[in-house]
Amino acid sequence: MTPPTAGPRPADRYLLPLSWAGLAVGAAILASILSGALAGATLPVMIGTSVTRTGMDVAGVACVGLTLLGTLLPQVRDLPGGAVRDLNRVRATADRWLVLLAGGWLVVVIVGVMFRVASAFARPVSELNGTEVVAWATELAAGRGMVLTAGCAAVVLGCGVVRLYDRDRLEVRVPMVAALLGLITPSVTGHAGAAPDHQLAIITVGVHVGAAGLWVGGLAAMLVLVARHRPLLEAVLPRFSRLAGGCLLAITLTGVVTAQLRLQSWTALFTTGYGWLVLAKTGCLLLLACLGALARRRLATGRTPVLRWAALETALMAATLGLAAALSQAG
Repeated sequence: MTPPTAGPRPADRYLLPLSWAGLAVGAAILASILSGALAGATLPVMIGTSVTRTGMDVAGVACVGLTLLGTLLPQVRDLPGGAVRDLNRVRATADRWLVLLAGGWLVVVIVGVMFRVASAFARPVSELNGTEVVAWATELAAGRGMVLTAGCAAVVLGCGVVRLYDRDRLEVRVPMVAALLGLITPSVTGHAGAAPDHQLAIITVGVHVGAAGLWVGGLAAMLVLVARHRPLLEAVLPRFSRLAGGCLLAITLTGVVTAQLRLQSWTALFTTGYGWLVLAKTGCLLLLACLGALARRRLATGRTPVLRWAALETALMAATLGLAAALSQAG
């Protein structure tokens, strides 16, 4: 079997996630400006809303990916003796990052509430009062969704702290479920809840966002934390590849249904900001499907050097994540 391509260098383990997050935020801001999303907001509020909305998605996806990685990692009995130390090190690193990212997620949600309220009342953040913030967060579906997301982020944070002190006391699936719920909630309480066929819209958007979170987060976590450890990579990569194929299928089908529910006609694809975002996101998904097919073909022939494509695939996913954030704000 061909040895796997070397993973990212130690310094790159930190630079890669930062570059992916920056790419997602940049794509969201650019797409929001070009498509007219948040057109009635001032520039600072529009940028703040786009940055916090994308930041929520990035942090949520990262938490989903870290916890998913915990379920994909092999058991100690399935590894040679020398790899057990690497396994324990990867698990400990994932738990530390989970605490850091969940804490950041909670902060970004709280700041995002302020910008969303400012956008709703068409005023700067500095001129808001507590009554308006409480009213938006409790009376509107989008506000209640943000509060629920904050609660989910707090649960993930608490679970991460528990696992730092005693990993065996709490299964990693518990924070994974909380992270998925927190990631999905803003989408299903936004435009989807107000769609004419809202029940179908909520289901399709929920599946769409959840599948995307598992795919994007899982690949990023695997590339950053596992790529340098061959025995772990050889155990995780085939499992993740099968999951990624199912996620791509779910994203494609639910994306088509969601676009059909939101767009009034085929011409709206080319005449509305929402339609342009759908086309851009579709193009990114097609490229991702090609990269995923290449990786699966290499795995099927027993070749594992697919990591050379993983960084490109994750960067493209980050841009798609930014487009999705803008899409969720487009009318």
